[in-house]
Amino acid sequence: MSDQTPPAPELWATIDTLGEWLDSHRPIEGREGMLLRILKLSEEVGEVAEAVIGATGQNPRKGVTHTWDDVQSELCDVAVTALVALRTLTPQAREVFARHLERVTRRSTERPAPADVPRPPL
Repeated sequence: MSDQTPPAPELWATIDTLGEWLDSHRPIEGREGMLLRILKLSEEVGEVAEAVIGATGQNPRKGVTHTWDDVQSELCDVAVTALVALRTLTPQAREVFARHLERVTRRSTERPAPADVPRPPL
């Protein structure tokens, strides 16, 4: 970590704090409230798409409206929203995520790279 990089807050403690704050300000309770929190993830992903389109100037009517820093920020919002949604589903979010990350890592790193896979003769 460089001298200019501020120390990161403890991830899961922060996710718990955000989840608790959201729980105390939730306008809709119960199953519907939980589902709406999960759907929030779709909104955040849409904001990533909007930022990428804006950073590349793909909308000729609007031109360049975003920066790549905006894209980074929106991707962070997606990650935070996903972790808060997971915490909403289970109080064991940290453990569920760690197990899943371990499976994904193992599955990805134990397979041969596509170039290493033998191809059948033509």
